[in-house]
Amino acid sequence: MSRSLLERRLTEAAERVKRLREELLVADEQLTHFADEAADARIRALVSETPLAEHEHREAAKHAEAMARHRGDVLAEIARLEREQDALLDRMTAPRA
Repeated sequence: MSRSLLERRLTEAAERVKRLREELLVADEQLTHFADEAADARIRALVSETPLAEHEHREAAKHAEAMARHRGDVLAEIARLEREQDALLDRMTAPRA
């Protein structure tokens, strides 16, 4: 692979990591919000003991779980891209035969 192609792929990966880290910050904020909502709904469900309150708790918990999965996916993609960057850097610094 040519050096210019390696550099371009590194640049693209770095930009993608940057965007994903920004997305991770948003996901962290949203996860905190949804987790707080789920905790509040759980307390309301325990206190009121109504089917509606329990339903609201389950829905809030589903949202929090979905955001936690999304956050995990973003973290996994960041890790994958960082490994790709490392591999590209290794190829750039490897002695040519």
